[in-house]
Amino acid sequence: MSLDPIALAQQLINCPSITPARGEVFDALESALKPLGFEVHRWVMGEAPDGPTENMVAMRGSGAPHFGFAGHLDVVPAGEGWTGDAFEGRIEDGILVGRGANDMKSAIAAFVAAISRVEQSGGTVSLLITGDEEGYATYGTPRIIDWLNERQIRPDMILIGEPTSVDRLGDTVKIGRRGSVNMWIEVPGVQGHVAYPDRATNPIPELARVVAALSAVHLDDGTRQFPPSNLEFTAISTPTSASNVIPGSATAQLNIRFNNLQRGADLVKMVEKITAREAPGSEVRARISGEAFLTPPGQLYDVIVEAIEEETGAKPELSTSGGTSDGRFLIQLCPVVDFGLPNATMHKVGECAAVEDILALSRIYERILSKVVG
Repeated sequence: MSLDPIALAQQLINCPSITPARGEVFDALESALKPLGFEVHRWVMGEAPDGPTENMVAMRGSGAPHFGFAGHLDVVPAGEGWTGDAFEGRIEDGILVGRGANDMKSAIAAFVAAISRVEQSGGTVSLLITGDEEGYATYGTPRIIDWLNERQIRPDMILIGEPTSVDRLGDTVKIGRRGSVNMWIEVPGVQGHVAYPDRATNPIPELARVVAALSAVHLDDGTRQFPPSNLEFTAISTPTSASNVIPGSATAQLNIRFNNLQRGADLVKMVEKITAREAPGSEVRARISGEAFLTPPGQLYDVIVEAIEEETGAKPELSTSGGTSDGRFLIQLCPVVDFGLPNATMHKVGECAAVEDILALSRIYERILSKVVG
């Protein structure tokens, strides 16, 4: 049976699945996979706020080569300003509109439709699908990796269907991703009246020195594959906004996106050291979302680039730009590459994808599968 990727994408969009996701949207995907001969494994784990999260591993065939497709069914909240229901996949002038149309339910639908058209002559095809990529992934892809390791299952290569294209479908393939670490710096003070500063301790000047010192740090110049690492402050706050009160504390929030010259733990230590020097007694909390990674050239590069060139007539750029992906976890298993739709509307109000792009993406995925397991 040959599946229609547009109809399946609409079906997935019609299932609200704000991160962390479970239930109905996984039911819809399983219903599409079972008739194609996939053995589907699903489980829910974790508690709020990072859970409960559902994960799925679906497999068809056996032995090598093992080609894995990874993706996520969770989406970010819809937001205000949609002209219709954000969770109703609808086609308007050749455009599929709905939350998840771009990131990344359409890519999952395109892959499932592709495998429905491929006569698999050998090897294994798997789908590694999580319900928590848009969140902290506490119970998401890392737990899928645990599941695979417990059963001694290891793909030979993994394609992630994240929207990586920029101006047109196929112009960009992500061969690596930067690491990311979030940090929160809290400087203590003593609250008091602004008219009596001798009875209070204002934490804001100390925090300002920390911000200035960290902003002046030059992390690196980048590499041939990666841009320079960058540190950005994203929020500064105090517990009070009254104009006549010296606050009892002041907090800064920052994020560092870093290349493979850096390690998350080393960056945390650097921030802790500078903070202790400029504002003794302060607290630094950190959450490392993932380390930078780079997939070396090999078969996965070759088949993806070749399939894109055959479909579009143009060779893609191999890039490490942009945000992170679950490749930061999956690289523990095997070579990983991200490739999917143009990403201009991901996370935006009115998120959408061109119907023709989804159909062409499915054809590219079909070409890739045919080269590996066909």
